[in-house]
Amino acid sequence: MGMLKLDAVVHWSIPVNNLEEAEKFYGEILGLEHVGRLANSPQSCFRIGGHNIILCQRKDPIVRTVEQDGRLHHAFDVSPEMFNQACKLFHRLDIKIQEPVDYRPGGFFTGRQLFVLDPSGNRIELRDASWKAGMPTLDHHACDGQDSHQRRRHNAAPCDNLGRQSRGPVQEIRIGS
Repeated sequence: MGMLKLDAVVHWSIPVNNLEEAEKFYGEILGLEHVGRLANSPQSCFRIGGHNIILCQRKDPIVRTVEQDGRLHHAFDVSPEMFNQACKLFHRLDIKIQEPVDYRPGGFFTGRQLFVLDPSGNRIELRDASWKAGMPTLDHHACDGQDSHQRRRHNAAPCDNLGRQSRGPVQEIRIGS
């Protein structure tokens, strides 16, 4: 037992380079409920599942890489349907999925997960906790935005071992101008 006993989480913060871009990403793309700006400060509050998340604009923008930050990330649970929809949406918006979809049959946070970067380079995880070992992996071509009929008709590139079409490098999203 710790020396203190904390009662609850009030909020947690995500540092961002551009508050307006971040508000669009977290509100319009991820669908978090926008509560509002905090007074006259460069902070904006969002809510999800009873938790408050504050986007805090940095005084001076910085560029971080996944290599520098390691496994640092913020994770959100989604339904199986929303996981598949996210794959298609990210493809359509040219938001790069940062590594192959991961299937975790054991450990603390089981299920399938994918990672993207927000406009400030913060790593965001979406997890479908319903996936269990023995279930099919990624719905065939769920993250490439084409169904198999379109792929055959357009003679598209072959797929990797997770059923995703090889598309080469994808540009990261740029929200706003």
